[in-house]
Amino acid sequence: MKIGLFFGSFNPIHVGHLIIANTMATSTDLQQVWFIVSPQNPFKKNNSLLHEFDRHTMVERAIADNHRLKVSDIEFSLPKPSYTIDTLTVLADKFPEHEFVLIMGEDNLVQFENWKNFEKILEFYKIYVYPRPNTAPHNYENHESVKFVEAPLLDISATYIRKRLQEQKNIKYLVTDTVEAYIELKKFYI
Repeated sequence: MKIGLFFGSFNPIHVGHLIIANTMATSTDLQQVWFIVSPQNPFKKNNSLLHEFDRHTMVERAIADNHRLKVSDIEFSLPKPSYTIDTLTVLADKFPEHEFVLIMGEDNLVQFENWKNFEKILEFYKIYVYPRPNTAPHNYENHESVKFVEAPLLDISATYIRKRLQEQKNIKYLVTDTVEAYIELKKFYI
């Protein structure tokens, strides 16, 4: 099975994430997209990061009605911070029957050469890239491992959602109803 891996903090997961994942699952040769909830991103220092189990639960709730989307806690048992190459290696060893593809926003290509062992990622994995607003130039337009996928250009951020919650403003339509209910129940981000 060909599976796209969508890494992120998902703090919280929002409709932008869901639209991208569903687009990748239904408009490419991927059979499934797995959300890889990252306990700690090496490039982000975020003191408003919820516990990984809460973020995993929110992803589960958000995708419950879509059999093409799954959530993984694979990084919870790996050393922190999480590095994509290490997770890819563990997944390839654990699921040799699957072919894994990395899903990435175009904005990440700009700093991709700062990633641990980025050359190995390019050598052994395909990368499906979705457009992001205001992306700086990068060197991957014609790289054989990089495929650009037409997808909606979305500029919704978890930071914006957390700010709205801190200001006690409505987040309807930015997250699913199930995620909104969970955030309200747990009183997250206030």
